[in-house]
Amino acid sequence: MLGICVTCGVQYAEAAPERCPVCEDPRQYVPQSGQAWTTLDALRSCHANAIRAEGELTGIGTEPRFAIGQRALLVPTGDGNVLWDCITLLDDETAAEVERRGGLRAIAISHPHYYSSMVEWAHRFDCPVLLHEDDRQWVMRPDDSVRFWSGEAHEPAEGLTLLRLGGHFAGGTVLHREGMLLSGDIVQVIPDRSHVAFMYSYPNLIPLPVETVLDMAARLEPYAFEAIYGAWWGTVIPADGATIVRRSANRYVQAVQGNLP
Repeated sequence: MLGICVTCGVQYAEAAPERCPVCEDPRQYVPQSGQAWTTLDALRSCHANAIRAEGELTGIGTEPRFAIGQRALLVPTGDGNVLWDCITLLDDETAAEVERRGGLRAIAISHPHYYSSMVEWAHRFDCPVLLHEDDRQWVMRPDDSVRFWSGEAHEPAEGLTLLRLGGHFAGGTVLHREGMLLSGDIVQVIPDRSHVAFMYSYPNLIPLPVETVLDMAARLEPYAFEAIYGAWWGTVIPADGATIVRRSANRYVQAVQGNLP
């Protein structure tokens, strides 16, 4: 079985990698206990996936929590579902539930921390994985199912637009659908739901340059949305999302420039 990093959940193309470049990068971390590996079979023996409503969408998340702990979202279209972001655990029960809901036409992922076992999912549902080419170097299990898109926007299905915002990663991507923005943690939903956050590294608390955050906010200006869906269970801002992003970018600038009270 192929190796899976216990800390970030990314699956590798070999059984026992010597190191995890994803975790060694400043945006992630190797824990004090050291690098550790598991496999899908081992994960299936002690974890399961919960599939339940998350706002207007369906979420899929692993319990008990594994690695970074993100949940994926099923986004329906007129021609099948797009899976937004990905999780490591895929088992027969999860696959059956996804098939019952219409299967997958594509998988789109916000950034490398959520690449997880994306190739396993792509093979199981016979669909492509859509990643921005700027993050090509972080694909630890190359496969023909991985398709790179370029530029600033890409439409994986009618009514859906992938937008490259950058920030957290060069190819950092969000997904826009009428009325909603699925942001992973490129635009981070935080406990204070009146604001969102922008960071280069969340676990290591490394900020982004002011110019980068203003550019991210500007890239979202042409797109109308109310709800923002973050990366974990319950991280949903139900309304006023576009205004909240704008307000948050302005607050970020004030904070970095020392102008907050």
